[in-house]
Amino acid sequence: MADSQETAAPGERVVIKKYANRRLYNTASSSYVTLEHLSEMVKQNVDFVVYDAKTNEDITRSVLTQIIFEEESQQGQSLLPIQFLRQLIGFYGNSMQAFLPSYLELSLASFTQQQDRMRTQFTSLGHAPGGSVFDDQVRQNLALFDRAMKMFSPFAFAKPEDPAPAPAPRAEPAPAAPSASDEALSALRKQMQDMQAQIEKLAGKS
Repeated sequence: MADSQETAAPGERVVIKKYANRRLYNTASSSYVTLEHLSEMVKQNVDFVVYDAKTNEDITRSVLTQIIFEEESQQGQSLLPIQFLRQLIGFYGNSMQAFLPSYLELSLASFTQQQDRMRTQFTSLGHAPGGSVFDDQVRQNLALFDRAMKMFSPFAFAKPEDPAPAPAPRAEPAPAAPSASDEALSALRKQMQDMQAQIEKLAGKS
């Protein structure tokens, strides 16, 4: 495996070039690397960017997606629940698509922060950051994140047999309802607050 420690100067990204033959070249270590090498670099918090060697186009997103695909393909390695993937696909082209990336970034940042806090607590107590208790906390947090995604798109989970709401009486004009975007933003803020509170509660139990 290529030495991922051979990186660019401090504060600079490692530049990876992808050639037409699909080979990836690490310009910092002057060596060819694989998706597995890049995956290890991500886990070691090595910042890198991938360019198409011919067009100089930034293709980092597609390469990272490839890494996720490879990881998900390995037996016992999958992290993304099927329902989550279905929901994610459903957001492409959706009116809420623009809000989802920031929501996911904030949610995962909060999740990571809580996991780091739990690891610190376990270490201070002389326990390794593993075992059934820690695993249970991870599973609870993942379930919480999945529930948050469901709350983020509540209308997608409405039961078809639910009765339609009764029409408003015509005696008096109903007050103007907030726009769909305002309602969505308010719901998003409330859901993120609820999720943060639940994650902190779980972490406190550890």
